[in-house]
Amino acid sequence: MILHITFRALWPAVEITPLDGDEFVHCSDPGTVHLPANRLFAGRTDLLLLEVDPARLGVPLRWEPGDPPIPGGPWFPHVYGPIPAAAVVEAHDFQPGPDGTFELPSALAQQ
Repeated sequence: MILHITFRALWPAVEITPLDGDEFVHCSDPGTVHLPANRLFAGRTDLLLLEVDPARLGVPLRWEPGDPPIPGGPWFPHVYGPIPAAAVVEAHDFQPGPDGTFELPSALAQQ
């Protein structure tokens, strides 16, 4: 599974499309999702973490350096095209801890 962070108000949707100016949909894996969450969304309480089945995408998935790249840093799954709603197998509430930072939700950590 790969993971995509979105705003609660944007889900459910027919599909998830790349952000304006991006050629792919940014995703993470369970071991890296806290990195973009903390860099981009620290303290936000209006997020969902979508669990996406790569076998249901129907568009290319590539593992690439982060954006911006970190020398020797982790690679992230980038989906080159829209993610259909049928590829999302579960939506998890994604709340920060008391200090405003994110960790992988316990429901996903147990998988």
